[in-house]
Amino acid sequence: MNLEKVVNRRFPDTEASYNFKDTILYALGVGFGAEPLDPKHLRFLFEEGLIAAPTYANVLGHPGFWARDPDYAIDWRKLLHAEQRLTLHRPLPAEGKVIGRHDVMGVRDKGKESGAFLHQRKEVIDAATGNPIASVVTTLMLRGDGGCGDWGDAPDELQKLPEGAPELSLEVQTLEIAPIIYRLSGDLNPLHIDPAVAKVGGFERPILHGLATKGFAGYALLKAYCDFDATRLKSMALRFSRPVLPGDCIRFDFWQPEPGLIRFRAVVPARDLVVLDRGTARVA
Repeated sequence: MNLEKVVNRRFPDTEASYNFKDTILYALGVGFGAEPLDPKHLRFLFEEGLIAAPTYANVLGHPGFWARDPDYAIDWRKLLHAEQRLTLHRPLPAEGKVIGRHDVMGVRDKGKESGAFLHQRKEVIDAATGNPIASVVTTLMLRGDGGCGDWGDAPDELQKLPEGAPELSLEVQTLEIAPIIYRLSGDLNPLHIDPAVAKVGGFERPILHGLATKGFAGYALLKAYCDFDATRLKSMALRFSRPVLPGDCIRFDFWQPEPGLIRFRAVVPARDLVVLDRGTARVA
């Protein structure tokens, strides 16, 4: 990796216009269609009085796969999406236009054999009012770029989960077509639809997008702790551990060590795999 070029990259603002159909499509891709007769679910699926799922802010205004540009000399084939943090400053409108403002927050070198973490920041701003909507920090694991050196800032390390049994668990069933629906919200990587590409990547079949799994986690948090009131979810952060396969049943395990603080993980019981780990959420 050319560290100097990476940390000095200047991103153009990205604009994203979305309408009620886009908002509903995203919600369908992350679990809100599970109970279509429930009025609380319908608030995220019906254009009359529509509410946007808070985790949609992760997706809007994405800067694209810039790490693939040879100028940065990143071994992008060994790149993994490691962690994702979302802080919500106000509710995301159900439709409108947002501006994404981006920068490289910092790099943490784990050594030649271990790779490096690249932390990228996005501010999501309402284009009509100029008000900040959300802050997003995406952490990429660059497995082939260790030994590059440290630079800049890094978010606080995600802490291990409490010991002992979870206080609450909630199961969410994904659909076989989940990644085919979710990719229409912006991530068209063929890994999530083309079996041939998935096999080259070492997977038995196309996998669910990591941010779709985070969307399912947002759905589970709203259901378990917020009575589907989107304004009550203030932040969430997590680590991606393993991929989810379409059709997997995901069990979300929750702990509440103090009022307003939720710790969580996601497990696929059928394969005994933790797919999301070290989750932290703040709710009102």
